[in-house]
Amino acid sequence: MAILPRTVTTRILESTGAETLSLGECVQTLWSGYGRIFRAQLNGRAGRGEAVIVKHVEPPSVRHHPRGWHSDRGHARKLRSYEVEAAWYRLHHRCCGPDCRVPRCLAAFEVDDSMVMVLEDLDAAGFPRRLTEVDRPQMDACLRWLAAFHAIFMGAKPVGVWPVGTYWHLDTRPDEWEVLEDRPLKEAACEIDRRLSAARYQSLVHGDAKLANFCFADHGNAVAAVDFQYVGGGCGMKDVAYFVGSCLHEDDCAALEGDVLDVYFQALRAALAKRHPDINANAVEHEWRGLYHLAWVDFHRFLKGWSPGHWKINGYSERLVREVLDALTPP
Repeated sequence: MAILPRTVTTRILESTGAETLSLGECVQTLWSGYGRIFRAQLNGRAGRGEAVIVKHVEPPSVRHHPRGWHSDRGHARKLRSYEVEAAWYRLHHRCCGPDCRVPRCLAAFEVDDSMVMVLEDLDAAGFPRRLTEVDRPQMDACLRWLAAFHAIFMGAKPVGVWPVGTYWHLDTRPDEWEVLEDRPLKEAACEIDRRLSAARYQSLVHGDAKLANFCFADHGNAVAAVDFQYVGGGCGMKDVAYFVGSCLHEDDCAALEGDVLDVYFQALRAALAKRHPDINANAVEHEWRGLYHLAWVDFHRFLKGWSPGHWKINGYSERLVREVLDALTPP
């Protein structure tokens, strides 16, 4: 039977104005055993029988990482990621509209060396589907979500979140860089990171925009997104490249590259015209299109150090590495 500590339940009721909390199933355990996610229902007064998700972050006494990465640095990074997610919900999630749907946050607090977030249950809100494969309309819906997200936060300062978003950012992954055996890529890693960080146009990036973090509606292609542990400043191409790599196989990554970027930038233009008409959409597209391969190779650098046998390490990615390194090398 699922159960939460009494102090956690009490704080949830105080923070939401509900009279009782009915705890349901455990949806999943958090990565490396850092807590659990529950379904629940808030009842009475402000609760009104609302379906919610309770994310209870409780660091383990004994650390275990599925791939052996359980250093103090990794532990600190993981704890910081949950602090960032809570800050994101407190400070930023209300900026997102229906074109980049995210769960409402009802409460976010710390208690007894743990962190708790009480979020809208997107299943109950009409986004119950989790997909492992997508068709083009579904993929395009996710690209439009990313474009809307990047447009909303274009030029925003990364307050409360990571200064540089994504979980593979070079400064936060020195261990994986150190063991990287691809020497040319290893030597170019700092320059690739510098060029992405030096982009004139910066936004907030989701930071973990894989297919598994998108929730789909039962009908149509409406999507919402979850898991904002690695949201932070950056070029939107980081999200786009990572998302494409999460749902397309090697041949499709190459064949559909142009179409994917066209869909994204068409949506970004429309979203910027709505949110920031003063920003030159042509200039944003020109700069960011030129950074797509850099963003792809930046993630590939992390992946080759973290998990050298990973299925995403393929011929398309290796070809992009060669092209990027050739472009970085002065004639």
